[in-house]
This record gives sequence, structure tokens and C-alpha cells, in this order.
Amino acid sequence: MNEFGLVRVASATIRTTVGDPAANAREIADVLDRAGACDVVLFPELCLTGYTCADLFHQPTLLRAALDALAAVVEANAGRPRVVVVGLPVGIGPYLYNCAAVIDGGGLRGIVPKQHLPNHKEFQERRWFEPGRGVEPAEVEILGRAVPFGVDLLFQAEGADEAGRDALIGVEICEDLWLPIAPSAWQALAGATILLNLSASNETIGKGEYRIDLVTGQSARCVAAYAYAGAGPTESTTDLVFGGHSLIAENGKLLAESRRVGDGGPVERGSYWIERDVDVARLTHLRRTEASFNPPLGQTRPFRRVPVGLASTEPTDLKRHVPATPFVPEAGPELGRRCAEIFAIQVAGLAKRVEKLPGTTLHLGVSGGLDSTLALLVAVKTLDLLGVDRKRLRGLTMPGFGTTGRTLANALALMEDLGVSSETIDITEPAFQTFRALKHSPFGIDIRDMDVAAFREALANLPEGHLEDLVFENVQARLRTLLLMSRGFVVGTGDLSELALGWCTYNGDHMSMYNPNASIPKTLVRFLVAYVAQHEFPAGTTRDVLNSIAETTISPELLPASRRGEILQSTEDVLGPYELHDFFLYHAIRLGCTPAKILFLARFAEFSRPYPPELVEKTLRTFLSRFFAQQYKRSCVPDGPKVGTVSLSPRGDWRMPSDADAAAWLRALDGE
Repeated sequence: MNEFGLVRVASATIRTTVGDPAANAREIADVLDRAGACDVVLFPELCLTGYTCADLFHQPTLLRAALDALAAVVEANAGRPRVVVVGLPVGIGPYLYNCAAVIDGGGLRGIVPKQHLPNHKEFQERRWFEPGRGVEPAEVEILGRAVPFGVDLLFQAEGADEAGRDALIGVEICEDLWLPIAPSAWQALAGATILLNLSASNETIGKGEYRIDLVTGQSARCVAAYAYAGAGPTESTTDLVFGGHSLIAENGKLLAESRRVGDGGPVERGSYWIERDVDVARLTHLRRTEASFNPPLGQTRPFRRVPVGLASTEPTDLKRHVPATPFVPEAGPELGRRCAEIFAIQVAGLAKRVEKLPGTTLHLGVSGGLDSTLALLVAVKTLDLLGVDRKRLRGLTMPGFGTTGRTLANALALMEDLGVSSETIDITEPAFQTFRALKHSPFGIDIRDMDVAAFREALANLPEGHLEDLVFENVQARLRTLLLMSRGFVVGTGDLSELALGWCTYNGDHMSMYNPNASIPKTLVRFLVAYVAQHEFPAGTTRDVLNSIAETTISPELLPASRRGEILQSTEDVLGPYELHDFFLYHAIRLGCTPAKILFLARFAEFSRPYPPELVEKTLRTFLSRFFAQQYKRSCVPDGPKVGTVSLSPRGDWRMPSDADAAAWLRALDGE
């Protein structure tokens, strides 16, 4: 466990010797030796005896041997800041319980009995066990000491820093999960962030997939990490085969899955485990920001919190996948459906607005860049959905002083191929006249006695390199918006990444009547354009144009191009890679990560190219500074649909004062 709230959880299956607790304890001790870096290690139901002992559970010899085996496991874990959970039968007076024993480096910390005993078909647990009902003694004497006992126990990490103390462990056993309201639901509402299930679930056709759905679904409903350890194929096979299925999920996502009997591959006959780092700090943040997690008044249950020892360690490695592009759908069978879903949400949003304005012509600025291309594709799909002629969409391309031949040609070709109306208005002359009216000298050039042709020549003679002139850029951006707005209903093109960074001209490209790209980040824009090119258009002109656009340097094209007609104004050269900015946006806003945690996670993300640590930190500083400084632009943005889990609409997900200060975040980035 480390300062970022990452807890390493293992789900283990052992080679079971049915009826020989001493042998099973040795297997458990061996796993504990080999899984030394794990904070929590979970073993299957009744693993000390074997789940399939049947009427042997009534034999005092087996029960005594199980307690001796428990003592051996306690000894094997002695002095280690780690939580170990094993299953065994525990006799209390006239009753026998199917229990989970929770152990840390200081010894046995608590016993949790199974609440719901299956007593149907192949399962006859009521023949041997009594269910835990909450009326049992609060403490029992086991291994010579009084130990907390009951269905009301949660296990609180101690010895950790603040983030680590979010680790609160709840335990349930097998069938408990199959209930309409599982015990783990009440545990989560009481604060448990790590839910553990000791299980002995036999394999039947299709049961493995159902089991995955149960575990991932419960982790989502509980906004928790859920680890499941299943008994393996070395249990007795007299009537059943146990698959050795272990799972670790977090908030609806499966983080790890073991092999199992019947999944098409060989299954280990010895002991094995899976391990992943679960993020309890992330879970706590999500719970705090989702009001629906709070239980209705009076619908909670009291729990006792038992301290268990876990230690904080220096974060050095990470055992979980960190997507480099968290907004982009992952490759796989769901990819096509996800992309179609994104387009469908954008189209549905724009379609409703168009329906309220019958007979209206849509106007869209088409630059030959990524954002306007995606907006154009969405607008075309919208008109097709509504059965409206595509000619009712007027694309306007407005070349300025920085427009290159490539982007202009792509814009014109795309509009022609898609069958929309198109028009070209050169804005260099009106922009030049605006400079003169403002008595502005672009880049120090005295333009009082020049015409636009002479000015173009003067621009061409400027030394190539870093140029700055905000007035020169803003005049062109606002002229384009003026021309579009003067025509009528304007479809916006700006994306979520630009909005986060304020990389837009206030009341220029910042504004429209409706923006279908409002919650689409730049990495997803690029991906969608490339995806559409490959999957919705046959080989030919349109696909070539879309591929060319996807590969074009990201630029507003407001500063002069090179003498060779190439883009010199690269947005990513100024701000840093959008791939990093979108990574930061997701982890800072969606997950509430600190700057230090974001940098830590970035070390393990497989970006499209390796980024030096100093560039990552510099780009994060830019992100934080601009995100705070540019909030005033986000306080007044046009309508647009929420598509993913992050939106910056002031009417929806994000409310922030425009004059907030980034100082605390920047100090945290500096390690202060």
C-alpha cells in the first residue's frame, strides 16, 4: 500500500488435500512466502479443510486440526504488515459455522461467519452449518485469545497514511454474493472499499461468465474493489468439479482473472494466485462525488471496526493497467459499438436542436482540421437521420494568413465528397483592414502604407521560428465567427481538451449555437476521424482525405505558414502533447488525483511515444495553470451533449469560480 491509496490485493487458489488441514496450511504458507509484496491475500472458502469434506465436518478431529492449521497460518504471517483471509469451520457451543478468519501480522483479528447457506441441488450446507444471523456472541475464544466474531465486522487499515486509511475491508462468503442484497452492499454503505469473497463455486456450463458478471456488477454497485477466490480442481470430484476461478474487479471493471476449468486452456494443479493494485483513493473520490451512493435515511446497519495492520511503502511499481488514452475505446469486440454509440449521442443532441428550428440551414466552419471534420461528419449524419437534404448544411471555409494548401484542399474535398453546400471566403483582406483600424502593427510591421499583398510579402520575409501576436490571431478567429454567425445557426466545433486548456478565442471559435463536440477530447476526436475513414468509407478519395486530416499537425493556423506552405504553428509545441493533457484531464477531474499521483500513473501508461519525465511534468504544470486561468471561458459555453464521464459544462458536471487560484496544485506539483 502506498501514499496514493493503491492497495495490492491477491486472490489465491491452493492445491487442496481434502481433510488434511496441516497440508493445506503448508500450501497457504508457501503462497504467502511467494506473494510477499501483497497487502491483502484472500484464499477460498473452507480452504483449511477443503470445502468437500461433507459429513467429516462433524468430526472433532477435523475441527481440531483446522484450528491447528489456522495457528500455523497465523505464525506464517507473523510480523508482516499484511492481511490474510482463510476459510475454516468454527464450532461455537452447539453450532458449527462456515467462517472466514482475518489475520494480520499481529495475529488473528476476527472471524466472520457465512450468512446465507445454499441448501438446494448439489449444495447442502445446512446439513453441517448454522448461518450467521447477527445474534452470535460478539467475541469467541480461539487460539487462546478473545477474538471479535460476527457478521458486523469491518477491518480498518492502520499504520498507513491518510490515503491508505481509505482501505476498509468487508468479508462475505460465496453464496452471500448471490443474494438480491448481498452483505457486501451493507458493508460498502458502511464505508468498506475492499470487499472479499471466499468461495467454493463448482463449474457448470456458462457459470464462469455469470460469475464474472456478479463480481463486476457488485463492484460497480458498491463503488468498491471486489476480490473473489474460488476453490480449485483439487477439491474432491466425487460429484462436482471446482474451477479455481479467481477474480479482482474495481468499480465495474475486471482487473484480473485467473484460468479456470472449462475456459479452454490448461489449469494449474498446484497453488496459484492473481494480484492487482486496487485504488481505494479513487473509490473514495467517486463515492464523494456521486450523491446516489449515500444510503436512504435509516437504511444502514451498524458495524464494528476492527483494526488491522498495513504499512505504507514507497511507490515503486504498479500492478494494474493504466490506459494512456482513457477517453478512447479499447480495441476489441466492443470497439465498433462504442464508436457508434459516441456518434449516436452527438447526432441525437444536434437532431433535437435542428427539429426545433424547421427549415433552418446549418452553418459550419470547415478548416480541414480534426475538430471541424468531426463536427461536419456529425452534422451530415444528423441531416440523414432527419431525412433532410445535405445541401441544407453550408460549410464555410475561411482561409487566412496561416492557412496551408493541404488543409484548404482537404476542407474543400471533404465538403464536396459529403455532398454539402460549400463556400470559400478569404479573410485576409478584412483582417488586414481590421489591423489598420486598430492601428495595430502585426509582428512589429508598420502597415499604414501597405496593401494586403505587400503585407503578405512582409509576412513571408519574417524569420521562421517562434512568433507571437495575440491580436493578429484573435482578429482572424473572431472574423470567422462573425461571418458564420451572420449567416444563421452555427454548429460549433471546439473540443473538450481545448475547453479545458482555454485554447480558443473568447467569443470567437469559443461560441456557437450548439456544439456536438463539447465533451469529446482531442485524442478521441482524432481516433473517431481515423475510425470513420477506415470503417465507413471504401478506399478512395474520402478515406484518403480523412486519413490526411487525422495525420495533419494540430494547429489553429492563425500564424503565418512557412515559405514552403507548411504549418509552423503547432499547438502541441506550445502546450505539450494532447495525449498528455487528456490523460491529466481524466485523472484530475474524473478521478480527483493529486499532481504527484498523476505523475506516478503516467510512468506506467504506454503512450504513443516515450515522453521524458521533465516534459510530462512541464505539460502537467501547463495543464494546471491554464485549467484554472481559463475557467471564465467555460463559464459561458454553448449547449452540447455529454458523451463520456467527463464534461466541463457549467450547467452540468463542472462548477468552478472563474477567479480560483492554482497555487495549491502547483505547490503540490513541486512537492511542497
